[in-house]
Amino acid sequence: MAPGAVAGGFDHAALVRRQALAGQAGPMAILKNGKAFMIACFACLGGLLYGYNQGVFGGVLVMNSFKAHMGAAATDPTRIGFLTSILELGAWFGTIYSGFLAEIYSRKYAILFSTATFILGVVIQTTSVTSAASNSILAGRFITGMGVGSLSMIVPMYNAECAPPEVRGAMVGLQQLAITTGIMISFWIDYGTNYIGGSGDGQSDAAWLVPLTLQIVPAVLLGVGMLFMPFSPRWLVHHDREEEARKTLASLRNLSTDHELIELEFLEIKAQSMFEKRSTAEHFPHLADNSKLSIIKLQFVAAASLFKSKPMFRRVMLATLTMFFQQWTGINAVLYYAPQIFTKLGQSSTTTSLLATGVVGIVMWLATIPAVMYVDKLGRKPILVVGAIGMALCHFIIAVIFAKNADQWPTHQAAGWAAIAMVWLFVVHFGYSWGPCAWIVIAEIWPISQRPYGIAIGASSNWMNNFIVGQVTPDMLTHLTYGTYIFFGVLTSMGAAFIYFFFPETKGLSLEEMDTLFGSAGVAAADAERMREINREIGLEEMIHGSVAGQGGIHDEKILEEKAAAAEHRDADSQ
Repeated sequence: MAPGAVAGGFDHAALVRRQALAGQAGPMAILKNGKAFMIACFACLGGLLYGYNQGVFGGVLVMNSFKAHMGAAATDPTRIGFLTSILELGAWFGTIYSGFLAEIYSRKYAILFSTATFILGVVIQTTSVTSAASNSILAGRFITGMGVGSLSMIVPMYNAECAPPEVRGAMVGLQQLAITTGIMISFWIDYGTNYIGGSGDGQSDAAWLVPLTLQIVPAVLLGVGMLFMPFSPRWLVHHDREEEARKTLASLRNLSTDHELIELEFLEIKAQSMFEKRSTAEHFPHLADNSKLSIIKLQFVAAASLFKSKPMFRRVMLATLTMFFQQWTGINAVLYYAPQIFTKLGQSSTTTSLLATGVVGIVMWLATIPAVMYVDKLGRKPILVVGAIGMALCHFIIAVIFAKNADQWPTHQAAGWAAIAMVWLFVVHFGYSWGPCAWIVIAEIWPISQRPYGIAIGASSNWMNNFIVGQVTPDMLTHLTYGTYIFFGVLTSMGAAFIYFFFPETKGLSLEEMDTLFGSAGVAAADAERMREINREIGLEEMIHGSVAGQGGIHDEKILEEKAAAAEHRDADSQ
C-alpha cells in the first residue's frame, strides 16, 4: 500500500462527515452561512476599489478637459499606455510584499495597511489639477496600484480562510462580483461627469477630478469597517491563538463552539498547521524559536519552498498560468480602452462611446452573479473552459467584422453595432468564468504556511501581465487594428486548452484537502506518518472514525482500497 493510502482514506472520511454535517453546496448553503457571507461581502470593498480603478481611467482619458490639461501624455498612444498601466506596475509591487505582511501581521491588518496606501495614492492623484499634471497622475496611480494589488491578493485569501468549504468558491468569487460592480459604477460615473461644464472644449476639470476623487469613499468605509471584522481563523490557529480561532469559527458558522462541525473544521485546520510547523522545525531548526526575526526569515523559506517540490511547483505553474491567460483574454484591453475601442468600431461621438462602455459594466456585473451562486455546484473547470471558448469566438467574430468594414463604418453602422454587441457578449463570457474562477483557484490551492506567498505569486502574475496589456493595447489598436482581436482570440483558445488538459477540479474540497489533490500529502512516508501522528494526537482520527462508524460503516474497506489505488497513482506521478 502506498504511504498516502491510509491518509487518503482518512481524508475521504473527513470529507464525507463534513458534507453530512454541513449539507450540499449551492444558493441554500450561502443562506445557511449568512454571517460569513456578509463579512465576505464587506471585505470585498477591496475588490470594488480594484474594479473602480480598472474602469474609471478609460473614460477619463477621452474627456476633453483631461486631454487639454495633460497635453501629449493623453494623446500619444505609448504615453497613454504608460499613464494607464503604471497602476498595474504598482499593483505588481504591492503583491510582492503583501504575502509577508499578511503572514506576519494578519490578513486583517494587512487589509488595513493596503487601504491606507490606496487612500494616499488617491490624494496624490487629485493634486494633478495643479501644474504637476501628468507627474501627479503617474505617482498617485503607482501608489494607488500598490494598495489595489495588495488588496487583490489579501481579500481572496481572507475570504477563503473564513469561508466554509461548501460555499468557499462563492465567497471568493464575490471578489469578482465586487470588481465588476466597481467597474460598472465607474463607467456610469464617467458618463455622468462628462457633462460637467459641457462635453466640448469648455468642459470643466471637475469632469475628471470627481470620478478620481470618489475612489476615496469605499476606501474609507473599508478601512473603518475592517477594524470590526474578525481575524482569519486559520491565521489564528497558525499563530497559536486557538481559543480565539474556535470562537471565530463558531461565530462565522452561527453554531456553538462545541458543535461537531466546528470541532471537525477546527481540528482539520490545527492538524494542517501542526504538520507544517513540525516539518519546518525539522528542516530549519535554527528558525524554530518563534522570534519575530525567525518568523520573518521563515517567510522567505516558505516562499522558496514553492519551487522545491514537483507538487508545489505544479501549484505555482497553475496559479501563474491561470492569471497569464486571464489577462491575455484581452479583458483589460476592453475595460481600460473601451471608449477608444468603440470609437474605432464606428462610434465617433465621445458621449456614445461612453454610453456603450456603461453597458459593458452592466452586462459584466449581471454575468458574474450566476458564477457566485453556482460555482461550487458546477465546478471551476467546466466554467473556465466554456468561458474561454465563448470569449475566443467573440474575438474572432469582431476581427472579421472589423476587417470587412474598417474603411466604411459611416455607411455600415449596423456592422459597427454588431461588433459592439460581440464586445458585450465577450464580457458576459468573462464575467461568469475567468473573472471569478481565476481568483478562486489561486486562493484555494495552497497549504496554510505557503498560502500568502502562493497567492502573491499568482496575483503578481496577474498584475505584471495586466501592466503589459495596458501598455501595449493602444499601440496594438493603432497598428494591428483587427489583428489585435485575432491575437487575443488565439491566446484565449490556448487558455481553454490549458485548463482542459492540466487543471484539476477543486470544488467541494477543504483548503487542507488540496494537499491530497496535488500529491503533497503522503508523497513521502515520513510526511504521511507525521500527519497520522498529529491526527491521533489531537483526536481528529478518533472523531472521524467514530463518526463514520456510527453511520453504518461509510469508512469501510472498499473506500480504503479505492483511496490506496489513487494514492499509488499520485505517488507514481510525483516521482
